[in-house]
Amino acid sequence: MTITHIDIDVARQRLTVYDRKCAVIFERSVSTARRGLGERKGSECTPRGIHVIRAKIGAGCPPNTVFVRRRPTGESYTPSLARRHPERDWILTRILWLSGTQLGFNRLGAVDTMQRYVYIHGAPDEDVLGQPSSHGCIKMHNTDVVALFDMVQVGTPVEIRG
Repeated sequence: MTITHIDIDVARQRLTVYDRKCAVIFERSVSTARRGLGERKGSECTPRGIHVIRAKIGAGCPPNTVFVRRRPTGESYTPSLARRHPERDWILTRILWLSGTQLGFNRLGAVDTMQRYVYIHGAPDEDVLGQPSSHGCIKMHNTDVVALFDMVQVGTPVEIRG
């Protein structure tokens, strides 16, 4: 199966994967930024436009592996751990690190998606998806992010649109 691209529809809070015949082969609810769309560093908004998957992080890690700065911490997420650390932004299970492709819009300078560390990543299973709630990233349930991680390659195009 050849994946041609991923479409993230922010208005619908949906992630859709297409094959080379433009057929939908995977579609799931996601959550994008609670602050809406925007490209500026420090905005905590989800960046628009054409991106690519720059790196795949977490292959082989068990579900609920906690990541900080793209590295596993040795912790496994539980609701109890979350209660002990309510300030943490949970990045779990897998990370697909995005890089913008549009110079001056989502690449380089004050609008660089990669330098903003924007990912598609796993989130706690109790998180309600389908409504904006992230700090700029695209959050998915853990089983869904594992499935997506396994079907895409570094370089896969990702379009984020409003």
